[in-house]
Amino acid sequence: MKLIQTPQDLAINGATPAFEQPLHVGRPNIGSRDAFLKFAEQILDRHWLSNNGPMVQEFEQRVADYHDVKHCVAMCNGTVALEIAIRALGLEGEVIIPSYTFIATAHALHWQAITPVFADINPATHTLDPEAVRCMITPRTTGIIGVRLWGRSVPVEALQTIADEHGLKLMFDSAHAFGCSYKGTMVGNFGACEVLSFHATKFFNTFEGGAVLTNDDKLAETMRLMRNFGFSGMDNVIHPGTNGKMIEIAAAMGIVNLDAITGMVEANRSNYLVYREELSGLPGIRLLSYDESERNNYQYVVIEISEECPATRDQIIQSLHAENILARRYFWPGCHNMKPYRELYPHAGLVLPNTKQVADRVVLLPTGTTVDAGTIQTVTSVIRVFVEDKA
Repeated sequence: MKLIQTPQDLAINGATPAFEQPLHVGRPNIGSRDAFLKFAEQILDRHWLSNNGPMVQEFEQRVADYHDVKHCVAMCNGTVALEIAIRALGLEGEVIIPSYTFIATAHALHWQAITPVFADINPATHTLDPEAVRCMITPRTTGIIGVRLWGRSVPVEALQTIADEHGLKLMFDSAHAFGCSYKGTMVGNFGACEVLSFHATKFFNTFEGGAVLTNDDKLAETMRLMRNFGFSGMDNVIHPGTNGKMIEIAAAMGIVNLDAITGMVEANRSNYLVYREELSGLPGIRLLSYDESERNNYQYVVIEISEECPATRDQIIQSLHAENILARRYFWPGCHNMKPYRELYPHAGLVLPNTKQVADRVVLLPTGTTVDAGTIQTVTSVIRVFVEDKA
């Protein structure tokens, strides 16, 4: 690792890259290896690898307790959790979502013959704009899925008011928001339910996994049936279902990471503060801030590159990639511009100006427990030297 001080130091000018090995966005946070291996031995000794084993049961209870919510229904991944929650809520027809989200939000609807209708976002928060949601409601609308992008809050009250006025179901894709709060209340306590992702790239991972959080007893019972083929007891199928179960080894990883979660949050927050200091004063570069009055996981270091910046967003990414810093354009160019939606809704962009603006500006920078202050100073020096050279 080397500190970039002049334009001539940049690898795009033929110099040696700052990092010998690629520095990724979303590198997994991993708790105690020894504790995990002990859990793995217990799982093998029990010969209980799946089907609601003791590790999954403990994991669900601990996640529910952590979020102060009645039910955590663990699943094999976040996309299946979305699909099961959507079906359990009885959504059909059209459901309003943002286009600026991971494609799974749209696919979970389209996969079940439900039409995702894309509403615009607030450019300051990157989350659904309630007035844009109002404009997209039709007689076929049955629900709204708000997305807690970057773990940030969404306009919960406004969306709930709209849902209540029109008789719609409201749920949240909270894949980024493990351990976050809104007005002092933990994620999982809003709408009909909230869906978490435990993919390896998320702040909190179980190798691969997901869950639905809810305070609705009946909804939780239905989703537990649906994730296990509808079985109630040994030979009694009472509901349509699929195989959405979390396995024991994934739950073990989750328990280990829950035990390490305080340190993970502290590392992320420390990294965020270093980025904030190092990037301050650069023209046309805005670091998305976190509300320090709320609980956050600080997993995403998000910058926006505006027209005031001497370098473009893609030029900055190119300069970082040349140094083996694999910064990312996240959720670009928006779900509505990806298959199959760009063919289904070719004119969707006309009502999504803020989505385009944000998608064209955002860069995600590396963070997590494997990143330290020195690494961040190298990353930000690449940006600073490149931008100043373009000025």
